[in-house]
Amino acid sequence: MPIWSWETGFMRNPKLADASRRLKSQIWSSVVTIVLVEAKGLPPDAENGLNDIYVRFRLGNEKYKSKNSYRARWLEQFDLHLFDDDQMLELVICGKYNTFGKCTIDLRSLPRERTHGIWQPLEECTGEVHLMLTISGTTASETITDLTSYKENPIEKATLLKRYAWHHSLQTLRDVGHLTVKVFGATGLAAADIGGKSDPFVVLELINARLQTQTEYKTLTPNWNKIFTFNVKDMTSVLEITVFDEDRDHKVEFLGRVVIPLLRIRNGEKRWYSLKDKKMYSRAKGTQPQVRRTFPFCK
Repeated sequence: MPIWSWETGFMRNPKLADASRRLKSQIWSSVVTIVLVEAKGLPPDAENGLNDIYVRFRLGNEKYKSKNSYRARWLEQFDLHLFDDDQMLELVICGKYNTFGKCTIDLRSLPRERTHGIWQPLEECTGEVHLMLTISGTTASETITDLTSYKENPIEKATLLKRYAWHHSLQTLRDVGHLTVKVFGATGLAAADIGGKSDPFVVLELINARLQTQTEYKTLTPNWNKIFTFNVKDMTSVLEITVFDEDRDHKVEFLGRVVIPLLRIRNGEKRWYSLKDKKMYSRAKGTQPQVRRTFPFCK
C-alpha cells in the first residue's frame, strides 16, 4: 500500500468514516498517575507484618498489581489511562490468603492537573489507604485534523509567526511556541495479531498533552494522514511518538517508539524515523519498522 503525502494527493480510505466513529472511544482523555503510599488501620495480622500485602488497581479494563509489602508501605507509582466512559478507580488491598478491604474513587470529582493527597476509607474494615493521585493531559488547545481535508491558512500562519516573534518573548512566559506535526504512515511494523497483521495507531505526547490517530485495521503499512498541533510551554521538552496495536476493550500492545527533542526539529522537514523498543536501546520488532512524518511548522 503506498504512502501518499499531502503535497501529491491522497487515496481516501473506505474505512475512514467508520474509523472516525471509533476514534473518540479509542482516545484516552487523560493519564492517571497514582503513587501508592501506605495503608493504616488494617487487621492485626496485616499491620504486624505477618502477611504479604499487595494492592490491586482497576480503571476500566486496565489492571495493575503492586509489589508485596510486610508493613503496608509501598511508595510505588502507577500510570493508568483514563477514558471518558471509565472514570471509577477500584482498589483492593489483599493478603496472601484473604482480602482486607476495598474502595472506589470517582475520578470525575477530582480537579485536573493537580496532585491530590487522599486518605480513602476502606469497605469491609476500619482501615484506610493513602494515595497521591494526579490526572494530567487534559489541555484542550491541542487539535487533530484529517490531512485529506486540510488546507493551510496563510493568515493563521502569519499570525503565529507574529505571535512568537522574538520581541514578544517575555509577554507570556508559559506560551513559548507552536508545534505542527503531520503523521503520514508507517512501514515494517511487527505482526501483533493472528494472521500476520496488526491494528496500529499512533499516540503523540508532548509533556502532559496527548493526541492520538485513528486505528488502521489489519495492516503492517498503515496510512493515518493526520495533522496535530500542540502549544509548546517548554522548548527543551521532547515529542514522544509511540505506535500501538489495538486490541479489544481498550487493551493495547507496544509496537515501537521514537523520541524527538523540539530543539532538533527543522521546519518543513519530511522524513522517516526508525522505531525503537520501549527503552530506546534498539530497533523495535518488525521488518525495519519506521514511521513517516513532517514538521511543517515549529516556532
